[in-house]
Amino acid sequence: MNRLKIGDGDFTIIAGPCAVESYEQMEKIGYFLDSLNVRYLRGGAFKPRTSPDSFQGLGFEGLKILKEIKNKYNFKIVSEVTDPRDVEKAYEYIDIIQIGSRNMQNFILLKEVGKQDKPILLKRGMSATIKEWIMAAEYVRNEGNENIILCERGIRTFEDYTRNTLDLMSVPIIKSNTKYPILIDPSHGTGRRELVLPATKAALALGADGVIIEIHPEPSKALSDGFQSLDFDEFKKLINEIEKIKV
Repeated sequence: MNRLKIGDGDFTIIAGPCAVESYEQMEKIGYFLDSLNVRYLRGGAFKPRTSPDSFQGLGFEGLKILKEIKNKYNFKIVSEVTDPRDVEKAYEYIDIIQIGSRNMQNFILLKEVGKQDKPILLKRGMSATIKEWIMAAEYVRNEGNENIILCERGIRTFEDYTRNTLDLMSVPIIKSNTKYPILIDPSHGTGRRELVLPATKAALALGADGVIIEIHPEPSKALSDGFQSLDFDEFKKLINEIEKIKV
């Protein structure tokens, strides 16, 4: 595999489903992303959900599926860990450990992943200020891990047309106040698939280091966040549009 590093001047695209549902689903996604030369695959195995009745993910079975797809197509895997007790066991399956919005201030978890030697993708809390977000990153750094990637995924405001309010101004603020690369999550940031492409274009224009996008073979049948996931045709269009702008 060629050297892959987020924040080296390229606009990195990470893509995959909100939740790993089955091997068949991930095989379809893996084949598709490989055909587009997208090298970072995201997929949720542990899913902290607002409703306890919603799909909570396959856990370690999901991570095993991700590892199989990784080995077949030579991906880097991005996946979330929610419990400090799972970090050591999940280590062998995940290349970039994600800390989700709800765990941005789970300080025990932050300290635990800070002891690891893998990159940490730290999502902004849904009600967090930028200062609080940066301080959360410091919890990771203080344990010895400086390989931190920040991810803006929208914040909660009075607006209810979008799922969250995507704070794009966090990109230049983070760039001027830290040395961390920053990604934008337009899927969670807007919650509307028709807004993912324009938000991605805006992220590129503002100097973000990349985006993390939810895709699914059949969004209408997704067990998690289908309403904000792109299908394969929509994602291919996004890739083509971004390549035109980069040129």
